[in-house]
Amino acid sequence: MKKYTGKILLIAAAALLSLYFLWPTYRDYSLRKTLSTLHGQDSVQFVENHENDIKEYRAKRIKLGLDLQGGMRVVLEVDVLKLIEDLAKNRDDVFAQVMKEVREESRKTDTSPVLLLRKKFEARQIRMSRYYRNLRDTNDDIYKFLSDETTKAIDRGMEIVRNRVDQYGVSEPSIQKLGSNRIIVDLPGVTREAEVRTLLQGTALLEFKLLKEPEIMYRVMESIDKLLAASNVTDSTDTSATAAMPDSTGDTTKIATAEGEVSPEVFAKKHPFFSLAIVNAQQFPGEAVVAEENKEKVRRILDRDDVKRILPADMQLIWSAKGRVLGNGKRYFTLYPVKSTPELTGGVVTSAQATLDQSYNQPIVRMEMNSEGSHDWARITGANINKRIAIVLDNAVFSAPVVRNKITGGSSMIEGMDNIEEARLLEIVLKAGALPAPVEIVEQRSVGPSLGEDSIRSGIISSTLATVLTVLFMLVYYRSGGGVADIALIFCLLFVLAVLAAFQGTLTLPGIAGLILTLAVAVDANVLIYERIREELSLGKTIRAAIDAGYTKAFTAIFDSNVTTFITGVILFQFGSGPVQGFALTLMIGIVASLFCAMIISRVILNVMIEKYGARVSFG
Repeated sequence: MKKYTGKILLIAAAALLSLYFLWPTYRDYSLRKTLSTLHGQDSVQFVENHENDIKEYRAKRIKLGLDLQGGMRVVLEVDVLKLIEDLAKNRDDVFAQVMKEVREESRKTDTSPVLLLRKKFEARQIRMSRYYRNLRDTNDDIYKFLSDETTKAIDRGMEIVRNRVDQYGVSEPSIQKLGSNRIIVDLPGVTREAEVRTLLQGTALLEFKLLKEPEIMYRVMESIDKLLAASNVTDSTDTSATAAMPDSTGDTTKIATAEGEVSPEVFAKKHPFFSLAIVNAQQFPGEAVVAEENKEKVRRILDRDDVKRILPADMQLIWSAKGRVLGNGKRYFTLYPVKSTPELTGGVVTSAQATLDQSYNQPIVRMEMNSEGSHDWARITGANINKRIAIVLDNAVFSAPVVRNKITGGSSMIEGMDNIEEARLLEIVLKAGALPAPVEIVEQRSVGPSLGEDSIRSGIISSTLATVLTVLFMLVYYRSGGGVADIALIFCLLFVLAVLAAFQGTLTLPGIAGLILTLAVAVDANVLIYERIREELSLGKTIRAAIDAGYTKAFTAIFDSNVTTFITGVILFQFGSGPVQGFALTLMIGIVASLFCAMIISRVILNVMIEKYGARVSFG
């Protein structure tokens, strides 16, 4: 028995780890089931009381694909040819004819439009510099330039779509690039097609807005805090918040106030808004930072009608597009107080380039404007030296640099980025207002919630039926040996689901089909082993010798068949998309789990039954 201790501990550890990873899925299901029975204020109160748990368990649960929970899948195509056409400095009849031929040919082939364009020009013996960049540039230079611009156009499109989807409030969206010019957007739980089309296809709105003075921001926040405190029945005293602002982490055991140190709980009762929106005048002047887990609470507060009436008519509170990690390791989003009317819009931006400052080796973005924008930009920067201007794309702030001096000539240098990736993002944002490549919806599929529920119900029924029939077959045909295989089968199912949960996998309807196939593969391994054991028993060997021989001699056949199936799964996952990938992922996980269960778990159980308890094991 002692020689199996290590394997038994391994099996127990794998089982406990699986239950640990599946616990969030169970808790998420329990919370959603409880919430579905509540209505009105009760449901609102339940969400507020369990908001952190709901977010935590939802983030760690097994994700469901669109075919199971309902939603929309939209395939967007970036019109790269329109971008190439807009980049041309000269558009004569020859250019128009070339573009027409490229557009027609690109519909029939997957070849890059830039490569097609180059071939068309070279076939006519025309230098590409006649239409692009400088006359001194070679075709290689221009080809590289156009390829880079088209790649950035896709990145820009993805960034704009991601920003809009985030603001739309979609839970667990998926945005990924497909091929050279397409973007796949999965929106779980979204069914309003007209809204989504408008959201994804609308022209990007880039604006430059001045930040309001910090004193105004602080007074507005104090007013909001006092309003919330007055409406809080548990609060009855002090609402003086100006001297009660925690540090930038908001994570201290005691918070200093004018009356002395208090606990976070007491502070939250007295200052319900400042306990969520944290102010640090030295580190974040004129801003408020909000922990990611509190962002939705603050958003709901700012959407209240009585709170909206507090804001000055010429002021908006806009969220930062990206969060930043502060000293305590938590991610925080910033609330910026900006003027409602933009000083300038992004249509005047002609180019932007992320690079490193050679003098200080710091990431910067160089921005160029047209003549109209240059004139306005000189006036705006000259009148607002040492003030901050927010760069706002689709109502989200991507950067808020300080104006150091009056900028003339339309050429600006933006500093303050932490790394080159952040500078690259800002470049993409600035270019969203210059030479935009149109985005068209080329495919759209919707799955209603009721259809998703039907799919889940059908999937559960089919999986249960397949499992029950398999279990019964093994019991009837292989008797007690079949019972051991059934136990290993349950472990296999547990491991597959746990791996999906641990690695944030998505379970789809084809994935359920892959799960059923996994059960068949797992049983198939035991069938090969048991048939070999029966052959060994017919030769007169003892049960223990027959079991050892059965597992040893069947291993090669089992391993070879599983490896070939696994390779097929890899190919499907690599070159497939959507449902095909879901099937392949579940199948690959299942193959590994079934090998472990068939070769390790079932063998250990059989050996322990025979050696420890002297059980008589029958294989039919």
